[in-house]
Amino acid sequence: MTAMTALLGFAAWTLLLIVLVVLWRGIEILRGVPADSWTRNAEKAASPGIVTRMAHAHANALENLPIFAVIVLVAHALGKSAVVDGVAAFVLYARIAQSSAHIIAVNHWMVLVRATFYFIQVALFAYLLWSLLA
Repeated sequence: MTAMTALLGFAAWTLLLIVLVVLWRGIEILRGVPADSWTRNAEKAASPGIVTRMAHAHANALENLPIFAVIVLVAHALGKSAVVDGVAAFVLYARIAQSSAHIIAVNHWMVLVRATFYFIQVALFAYLLWSLLA
């Protein structure tokens, strides 16, 4: 998998997460739930836990997508795509694993699993940056 393909996969995963949340909310609106029932940072969420966790996973993916995009696009612009091609797929896999762990459940062990995959992703970002700057 090339870095550009992994970047597209990361963007596609981020898009899929929000599409699932929007589909659920659309169904709820058709069932009569007022369209303004969902607020950001509400103390008690109007959505089931899994949908709330999916929205949070989407927000986290959005926070990390620009970092990954900058690394991949700068590598490409510098003619150093080979530097990121070998690692970029693992960034995507770590993102999907982190989001999946986030969506599945919230408990002590799943938070540790989620954090592990997140820190793998951050470490890969750091490695790629170091490799491009060296």
